[in-house]
Amino acid sequence: MNYLNTLLEEKGISQETVIEVTGSEWGTNFMPISVVVDFVSNLDTNTQNKIKDTLVKIDFHNGEVIDFITHIAKGIAI
Repeated sequence: MNYLNTLLEEKGISQETVIEVTGSEWGTNFMPISVVVDFVSNLDTNTQNKIKDTLVKIDFHNGEVIDFITHIAKGIAI
């Protein structure tokens, strides 16, 4: 998803930044943001557009993009 890559770059958020989230089966998961970007890039277009719309709203209101990225990572964590 080009928008997500561009947004992260503009915000100075490295895709190598590691997010710590708790999964239901394996407990604490550590994943770089690049895992979330890859996950989003493999979603259907409709879902990608919803994610983009949410990120646009967060960015417009000067919210924390990393919080939404972490939210998505929680859905990936096992």
